[in-house]
Amino acid sequence: MFEIIFLVSVSIYFIQLFVFSIGAGRKYPKLPDEQLPTVTVVVAARDEEKNILDCIKSLDKLIYPEGKLEIIIVNDHSTDKTDEIIESFIKDKPRFKKLIPVASIGSLRGKTNALANAIKIATGEIILTTDADCMVSPTWAKTLASYYKEDVAFAGGFTSQEDYNTFAGMQAIDFVYLLAVAGGTINLGKPLSCIGNNMSYRRSVYDEIGGYEGLPFSVTEDFNLLMAVHDLKKYKIIYPLDVDSLVISKVCPDWKTLYWQKKRWGVGGMKSDLIGYSVMAWGYIVHGMMLMIPFFFSPAVLYLSVFKILIDYYFVKPVFNKLKLKMRIKHFLAFELYFIIYVLILPFIVLPNRKVKWKGRTF
Repeated sequence: MFEIIFLVSVSIYFIQLFVFSIGAGRKYPKLPDEQLPTVTVVVAARDEEKNILDCIKSLDKLIYPEGKLEIIIVNDHSTDKTDEIIESFIKDKPRFKKLIPVASIGSLRGKTNALANAIKIATGEIILTTDADCMVSPTWAKTLASYYKEDVAFAGGFTSQEDYNTFAGMQAIDFVYLLAVAGGTINLGKPLSCIGNNMSYRRSVYDEIGGYEGLPFSVTEDFNLLMAVHDLKKYKIIYPLDVDSLVISKVCPDWKTLYWQKKRWGVGGMKSDLIGYSVMAWGYIVHGMMLMIPFFFSPAVLYLSVFKILIDYYFVKPVFNKLKLKMRIKHFLAFELYFIIYVLILPFIVLPNRKVKWKGRTF
């Protein structure tokens, strides 16, 4: 009986990832350079003295038509040297602005309030966001903005992470895996997720939904905004798999930081609908059965477990290839183990207590 249930579960899991692969690979037309819209890049930074300089150095290298790009760095009341580093770097760079939010907009808190304050003064037709622990490619802004045909309201991009060791490498693969699922579902017309360190949206549509202050507070403000745009049922939401819009993020340095990152994402994911929960449920079932293999071992079960691992590999490896990233086998195997563990324990972390610690604050 276990073998039959495992076979059915792995088969459905395979079908899901196959469909997501089709969605993730969808192509979209681009605007020529002379038609690129004005753009505002927004970065919210809190206590990022270790990361902010690498971030703003990469932003300074952005290639974009003269006079059409502004970059707003929000110092979200940092208690370290973040403000000094920002001030020193941007003082002779007119494309940059620094902002310290002096008041809360509505009931907004933390990063969401910082972003909302920046968007209030933004002049760009398109808002691009990344995080202070990220480095963008020189073509990042130009590439995302080029997808804004008249009917496009939201365009996401892919993020990977530094992979200097196995702990970092498994996180990088996890990022790409999750974003391939997110991109695949979005491109098939059913948004389930996105990531705020590489996303963009039309300013007029942001205003149409009432801005962040018009939405219920969420620790995953990016997903909140995505779903509000989707609920309008008026515009296209796209997620191109394009190496020229790739962002590289710093990894969580330790298990404690990784725990809080996963919990925050898990709490935000609780706002998913039935389809989102069904996708998560099949992943949970398959990984639960993987954990039970030692108790129901047989040649058929072994073959199915290997097949599941191969499904993951051939789902994520083509995405790495298109992003011109290298995926190490030992990192992938570490990811598979990590994937099983966190998928199975995350509900037990999220359901009893939705408290989240994030950037020195508790939500």
